[in-house]
Amino acid sequence: MSSPRRKRSRMEPMDAKKDSAETSQHVKVPVSKKPAKSKVKGPAARRKSSTKGSANEDDYEGAKKVEYSNWLMKSEPESRLENGVDMKFGIEDLKMQPKQTACWDGVRNYQARNFMRDMKVGQEAFFYHSNCKEPGIAGIIKIVKAAYVDHTQFDKKDSHYDPSSQEENPKWSMVDVQFVRMTKRFIPLAELKVYYQEHAATGGPLKNMALFTRSRLSVQPLIKEEFEFILSLEDKDS
Repeated sequence: MSSPRRKRSRMEPMDAKKDSAETSQHVKVPVSKKPAKSKVKGPAARRKSSTKGSANEDDYEGAKKVEYSNWLMKSEPESRLENGVDMKFGIEDLKMQPKQTACWDGVRNYQARNFMRDMKVGQEAFFYHSNCKEPGIAGIIKIVKAAYVDHTQFDKKDSHYDPSSQEENPKWSMVDVQFVRMTKRFIPLAELKVYYQEHAATGGPLKNMALFTRSRLSVQPLIKEEFEFILSLEDKDS
């Protein structure tokens, strides 16, 4: 039996082609003046795109040069109906699940999906409250099951149903996460933004933080320096 489900955030549109230019600018490939060569068939050629309006994942592979150690995962702590389903799933909801564990399903963005496929069991992530009155980091979770097939893509009654995905070659994946602890204090987006702007100018740890450079993604990577700096904010006055 799969773990209890987490609801998909509005930050993850069902159609990955609707991603904003902001999300995909860093992996755009220059247009060649030469005729495009046909792609070689095989597993690598079938990988999907993380860029807007593209079905080719090679852009993501070419851009992926950093080994990420941690993550930031967004979900909504306040009630919001989507097709009659309440999308609410905050960190308190995770704590109430059996073994405080749930599957992170419903991701319908290629880049976010690829990040989940990179996740390793035991890695920690920030649980980020999004699409609410005060967005920010509420706690820490860990990956307890590596990426596997997201069954909701095949369920016609599910709001995450994707008719273009085939069971023999599924498009979408999910991971299982488990509650670790609440952060010592809630770390709001507004505070993080101040540090990001400062670090972008001075070269500090958050200078390239995906929360601001790839803001639409509901699953985001963090390098060790970013994760540790944010943890250090727990002990500071807001």
